[in-house]
Amino acid sequence: MSDQLVTSVPRHVAIIMDGNNRWAKKRLLGGIAGHQAGAKAVRRTVEACARAGVEVLTLYAFSSENWRRPKDEVNALMDLFLMALNREVKKLASNNLQLRIIGDVTGFSPAIQKAIAAAEAKTAGNTGMVLAIAANYGGHWDITQAARKLAEQVHDGKLKPEEITEEALNAQVMLGDLPPPDLCIRTAGEQRISNFLLWQMAYTEFYFADEYWPDFNKKSLMRAFDAFSHRVRRFGKTDDQLEQEK
Repeated sequence: MSDQLVTSVPRHVAIIMDGNNRWAKKRLLGGIAGHQAGAKAVRRTVEACARAGVEVLTLYAFSSENWRRPKDEVNALMDLFLMALNREVKKLASNNLQLRIIGDVTGFSPAIQKAIAAAEAKTAGNTGMVLAIAANYGGHWDITQAARKLAEQVHDGKLKPEEITEEALNAQVMLGDLPPPDLCIRTAGEQRISNFLLWQMAYTEFYFADEYWPDFNKKSLMRAFDAFSHRVRRFGKTDDQLEQEK
């Protein structure tokens, strides 16, 4: 499918990168080989989205439930994460991309926390695409920590209970200062949210790709964008109302 078929590019793209282990197993490789191949797919996708004019790209890298995986795999993933933070930040900075890590970073080792802070600081002033990496992230955790912050404000007398609105809660969830995801892509044929951006994706369009994440490329992305461009986003309105607004 050619790039020309895409008639509208989402402002915010969220991706659930699924299938690394199955990709490796199919090739009789160890699980870490799948994650290494998946890292290459991340680089391709970041570049393609930035070139297409996407404003925000959020990638689900490691969920709060992924700690349940085999210890060797988790350790390898942490090593890969730390390596990526140290290696990729210069490239992100030179290409004017802003990096944000969303999730409970306190769950990571001091070395990873230090690398996260350094990478975010190095790219904080950039004005190009925001690359958000969801690591040790869960939608339930996100909403809970937002509610806790509002409760603390009420306790401190800075906020009244009746002042807790959708807008107030939205300001406390991850990425609340950015447009919500327009399109969520999930690879490997799975069709579930898996506790990802539960608050933020209230009106997100979903696209499910059959290929495993390591096989995802620019053509795959353009197919998703093309499908998105043919969706009618009503946001609760009727087709007649949308016509009248044109």
